[in-house]
Amino acid sequence: MLADVVDRLRCPHCAARTGDDVGLTLDGGTLRCPERHSFDVAKQGYVSLLTGAASAVPGDTAAMVAAREAFLAGGHFTALTAALAAATAAQAADPAAASPASPVGCVVDLGAGTGHHLAGVLDAVPGWVGVAADISGYALRRAARAHPRAGAIRCDSWRPLPLRTGAADVVLIVFAPRNGAELHRVLRPGGAALVAAPTDRHLRELATAVGAVSVDPRKSDRLDAALGPYLSLTEARTHETTLRLSHAEAVTAVAMGPAAWHVDAETLAARVAAVPEPVEVTVSVTLSTYRRTS
Repeated sequence: MLADVVDRLRCPHCAARTGDDVGLTLDGGTLRCPERHSFDVAKQGYVSLLTGAASAVPGDTAAMVAAREAFLAGGHFTALTAALAAATAAQAADPAAASPASPVGCVVDLGAGTGHHLAGVLDAVPGWVGVAADISGYALRRAARAHPRAGAIRCDSWRPLPLRTGAADVVLIVFAPRNGAELHRVLRPGGAALVAAPTDRHLRELATAVGAVSVDPRKSDRLDAALGPYLSLTEARTHETTLRLSHAEAVTAVAMGPAAWHVDAETLAARVAAVPEPVEVTVSVTLSTYRRTS
């Protein structure tokens, strides 16, 4: 629920003007700040804290979100969710990582999509709350009801986040943008960013079959360049498995990701149908833990 996380949010208008963490309060169906800025909560339960023009990167469309929800519901990324949950639970159990400021831990999922991974993580840390942040309103309609201890906000990860300084104990970034400076700000000292990034083997069979762009093999180098100046890498582990997908599942796997912007639905279905069924697909993801040490 949004009420559970409102104390972690800040007014984006005031932050843009002064840089201060001016808090928000929930008044019925509206968030308000002391400077009289207000943000209406959508009927689906999320609130847009996006101000001005968003970045040039569009959010997921309704069709992409529906495909993602269907694919995740099939359990194909269960191992990734479990790895994120285990890492968060370890953070919660570490006495050295305990926050003296707040007894209630907070997980922020940047680029949360439908909130699927955040929900799995919150199940592993009873009592903690979560913020699902995404730029896609279509995704946030689902994320707002993904878990009873989570609230959903619309924002742009490339811009200053509408989160208070030190608001997060853990930040999840699953196949999503990484803004190092803002991660350092919103993580409290001792907090951790859990970054899931695809390797160049991830879904490569589907990329070949449909003619989509493969993952850049230098992605890990770009990750370190983005986060290294702000956070300390403490662990990186690659999780890899093979899925056996039906043609329909394979289409969904492509339709939920960036390739959906480049291949129309009819062409995608035809190209996947030309591949023997079941389609063997590699899932290869590196989960890196970055900590705020200062």
